[in-house]
Amino acid sequence: MKKLLFLLGITYLFAGFPEYYYKLPISKQKKEFEKILLPMVEKENKKILLLRQKVIKIFNDPDFIFDNNKIIFLSKVARNYKIKDIYNKEEFLKKIDMIPPKLVLAQGAIESGWGRSYFVKKANNIFGQWDYSSNGLMPRNRDANATHTVRIFKSLDDSLRVYMRNLNRNRAYRKFRELRYEYKKQHKIFSAEVAATTLREYSELGEEYVKRLQKMIKQF
Repeated sequence: MKKLLFLLGITYLFAGFPEYYYKLPISKQKKEFEKILLPMVEKENKKILLLRQKVIKIFNDPDFIFDNNKIIFLSKVARNYKIKDIYNKEEFLKKIDMIPPKLVLAQGAIESGWGRSYFVKKANNIFGQWDYSSNGLMPRNRDANATHTVRIFKSLDDSLRVYMRNLNRNRAYRKFRELRYEYKKQHKIFSAEVAATTLREYSELGEEYVKRLQKMIKQF
């Protein structure tokens, strides 16, 4: 039976992908990776879409500024998505939107080595997300001057949720959101391939990372 993850005195849910996954040949793991992760992506995208629709509905009501409950709701959403002006509908729509599923799968595959990385197995961290507190895992080959650790998540779902929120609110991915917003206004499909062109800041590899990401997307 798979062991619980005990770190820093905290008990987490089972870490990593299901046990059977690691017993599969690599060729079969790749197909199973999508089978496991895609439903999680679709579920989170659905939550984002429902939130977006609720925000739109509020802004479509010209009297919402007189409704204290709606203002409180928008304030909470704004804090979560790092939106400074709660009356700026455009900023809400730029930040609260779905992430192309193939992009998520491709980044997950790259960052986690198809779910086989140490940080997935020990910390449920699929997307290589960092932590600057003392609560993360120490990277094995961290530079001497670096101060980051690798963030620990309670579940794979939690890792996915934070990653998607990160793309939707972190200033490093502003180009991603701006291009997505422009594509939506023009009724064009914001594909994973197009989205990948905006993510050079995700990795120290820069343009090389974009090339690797676009190559990986073709596998899904």
